[in-house]
Amino acid sequence: MSKNAYAQSGVDVEAGYEVVERIKKHVKKTERLGVMGALGGFGGMFDLTELDVKEPVLISGTDGVGTKLMLAIQYDKHDTIGQDCVAMCVNDIVAAGAEPLYFLDYIATGKNEPEKLEQVVKGVADGCLEAGAGLIGGETAEMPGMYGEDDYDLAGFAVGVAEKSQIIDGSKVAAGDVLLGLASSGIHSNGYSLVRRVFEDYTGDEILPELGGKALKDVLLEPTRIYVQALLPLIKQNLLHGIAHITGGGFVENVPRMFADNLAAEIEEDKIPVLPIFQALEKYGNIPHDQMFEIFNMGLGMILAVAPENVEAVKALLDEEVYEIGRIILKEEQSVVFK
Repeated sequence: MSKNAYAQSGVDVEAGYEVVERIKKHVKKTERLGVMGALGGFGGMFDLTELDVKEPVLISGTDGVGTKLMLAIQYDKHDTIGQDCVAMCVNDIVAAGAEPLYFLDYIATGKNEPEKLEQVVKGVADGCLEAGAGLIGGETAEMPGMYGEDDYDLAGFAVGVAEKSQIIDGSKVAAGDVLLGLASSGIHSNGYSLVRRVFEDYTGDEILPELGGKALKDVLLEPTRIYVQALLPLIKQNLLHGIAHITGGGFVENVPRMFADNLAAEIEEDKIPVLPIFQALEKYGNIPHDQMFEIFNMGLGMILAVAPENVEAVKALLDEEVYEIGRIILKEEQSVVFK
């Protein structure tokens, strides 16, 4: 068999080496306290003894970005999709009270194109920087026959740490707590099977009247907001009773995840700052209005349950507009009630 047998089967080992060399500079900039070792080992290492945490509890999360990847491939824009992957993981663990420590990514592709994969990893590194997480490892797999030459998949895994006494598990949420919403950057990274169906006949270059002069593709690929730096000071001061990350399932599925079964969220719909892209989706997709809240974040990516006496302190610490959208009530029938 030829010495290039592996290459003849569709796997370019040299391209894989080039990817590693290209991404080293992006990985380097994510180093933080606790990161050990160098890129290229068999396992990423992190030293917990470097941290000032008395009773450390590790909290982990894993996710991908769904079919938003198909739009990144279609529009040939790959430098922000990595941030989406990081965001979907770190936003989940910070909702449990964890400070992200490190992140690992996994990229599978039909053909290893070093320049494109470098852009993907650059986005991952940018997201890690924003989250304060070290990018300590990952894997790139070239899998011809499994994926088309232009296709790739992306998933990630994050680990964070919380003081045992500061874990947010919903047990403190009580009737009377105020619901505060933090703005999303756009659709974030869920619902894209529906999004793609609604806009399947569009090129992406269209400037829809609802979108304020932005090209459709730029709005659809707007990266998911990372909430870590906004939320950590509130967590460390014990100002939050509950946090809901609004992802797949929208308000209806995610808000009840932060409180007990005997409680419900009463939400004033007119207080939600609905983004133009959701108005466009509802209009062009002919989607029933109530279903929009079962699928999308509608403009709020995080919802916080806060004791009434702490609301002003929370607002003062957040350097952004905070939306007071409702309160926690005793449950009668539904877990989420819109007014």
